[in-house]
Amino acid sequence: MGKRLYVGSLPFSVTENELHSMFTAVGTVESAKLITDRYTGQSKGFGFVEMADEASAQQAIQKLNGSQAGNRTIVVSEARPLEERRPSGGGGGGGRGGYGGGGRSRY
Repeated sequence: MGKRLYVGSLPFSVTENELHSMFTAVGTVESAKLITDRYTGQSKGFGFVEMADEASAQQAIQKLNGSQAGNRTIVVSEARPLEERRPSGGGGGGGRGGYGGGGRSRY
């Protein structure tokens, strides 16, 4: 199984093919995925690259972290594991429940 890397601060103009090529220069890339806005399709400026092995991943971090892509300095690091998402409206935090707030009494 490959090693997943986070790639941040990408120019919004970078394509998945360009991202893939950037990392192919360092080692074997299994996949490259840009994260895009679901409504507009516009890049959010970050993505994930899966390298074939640990050695390639570490080499990519060393060589590409802090390098230039377009007019931006990119960030490359190990991706954190995906956190389980809670369905919206589910318990815990946020939002205000029923019945209006305080306000002044009429009497």
